[in-house]
Amino acid sequence: MNEERNISKRIVVLSSHLSNSNSISMATEKQAALAATPPFHADSPTIFDKIINKEIPSTVVYEDDKVFAFRDITPQAPTHILIIPKVKDGLTGLSKAEERHCEILGHLLYTAKLVAKQEGLDDGFRIVINDGPKGCQSVYHIHVHLLGGRQMNWPPG
Repeated sequence: MNEERNISKRIVVLSSHLSNSNSISMATEKQAALAATPPFHADSPTIFDKIINKEIPSTVVYEDDKVFAFRDITPQAPTHILIIPKVKDGLTGLSKAEERHCEILGHLLYTAKLVAKQEGLDDGFRIVINDGPKGCQSVYHIHVHLLGGRQMNWPPG
């Protein structure tokens, strides 16, 4: 019974990420994050693994041997790109980072800088890493949001 409820919650989360609607509200994202639970095993596959393996289509903007960057299908800014490591290595969120993850964390941020330049975000951009349910994380595979193309507000939310 518990397992069925968890599967049902994951379907809601995955549906929110596969929707083609650009009008998904912040409430829906918040609901998806609250419904998401980290996989039982830290290296369990996520929707991002399917995107990396090209089982789910995406608009790729950058790729190297360590990271994969693609356009978010529910953009929160004119430019909204997700940057993810190709190998999760237990790094489901920033709070799970260990010293061995320093290189990939640095590479994620450096890649964000490269992609921002490639996208023409010379006037500025924002980097966001959601962590845990209260941080609005809905996919437990660390990822960096690169947001730009408009004036950002402060505080962010």
